[in-house]
Amino acid sequence: MSSSKALITGRDITKVFGYGKNKTTALDDVNFVFHEGEIVSIVGESGSGKTTLAKIIMGLLKETAGTIEYKGKPRLLKNHSQRREYWKDIQAIFQDPFSSFNMFHKVEKLLKDCIRLQGLKLSADEQFRKMQEACTFVNLKFEELYNKYPFELSGGQMQRLMIARIFMLHPKVLIADEPTSMVDACSRSTILDMLLKLRDENNMTIIFITHDVGLAYYVSDTLYIMEKGNVIESGRADEIILNPQHRYTQQLIADVPKIHSAWDLS
Repeated sequence: MSSSKALITGRDITKVFGYGKNKTTALDDVNFVFHEGEIVSIVGESGSGKTTLAKIIMGLLKETAGTIEYKGKPRLLKNHSQRREYWKDIQAIFQDPFSSFNMFHKVEKLLKDCIRLQGLKLSADEQFRKMQEACTFVNLKFEELYNKYPFELSGGQMQRLMIARIFMLHPKVLIADEPTSMVDACSRSTILDMLLKLRDENNMTIIFITHDVGLAYYVSDTLYIMEKGNVIESGRADEIILNPQHRYTQQLIADVPKIHSAWDLS
C-alpha cells in the first residue's frame, strides 16, 4: 500500500485503566499507519487490546498517552463539532448489532439520521429514495422495514442495516469489530462481500478487529498482531501468515487448520 496516502497514524498510543494497585495497561506504546483504501486486520485473542485500540481510533475512548494524526494533522476531538466532523469520515460497525441502535427509534429515523449527519438538505421524496437505495444495496426492502423497530428485526437484518448506514454515510474509514461473529456462515460471506464492495466503490479504508486469523488472511492487505496490549508483529498479510516471526503469531496460525495446512503445502 506504499503508493497510497497515510490516512490515520498512531504514535506511542498508551491506554491505562484505573489507578495505583488497580492500574491496568490495556495498550502499551502502540504504533500504526493506515492508508487510503487499505484493508487492515488487527488480530488478537480476547484481552489483547484490539477493541480498546479500535475505540481510541474511533474517538470513543481517550488515549492516556501518544498522538493520533488524521490526514497528516493532529486529530481534534475536544468539542462536539470537532467530534461530529471526525465521525462524518470515521464510522464503525460492531459485533452486537442490537447494541448499536437506539431500540426506541424506528428504522426510518435511524437512516434519516445518516442524512442529517451529512448535513444534506433533501426533500421527503429524495430522502425516501436514498434510504431505499441503501436498503437495496444490502438486499433489504425498505418498504418492509421503515415502520419497524430494530428489536423486530433478525440479527442478520440488523447487520445489513448497519452496512446500509455505511452505504449512506460514505465514510473514509470503517472500523469493523468482529462484524460477522453473530451470523451464520452464509450471512458472514454476504456481509464481507458487501463491505469489500463498499471499499472498492469508495476507496474506503477498512479496519477489521478480529480474533479470526483465517478471515484476516483472506480479506486483508496488512495485519497487526496484538498480544497483551502490544503490537508484536505487523506487515503484509501474506508475509505474516506464510512466515510468522513471533511465537504468538505462530500459535495463532497453528490453531487454524486450513491456514496451517496451506502453509505446510506452500
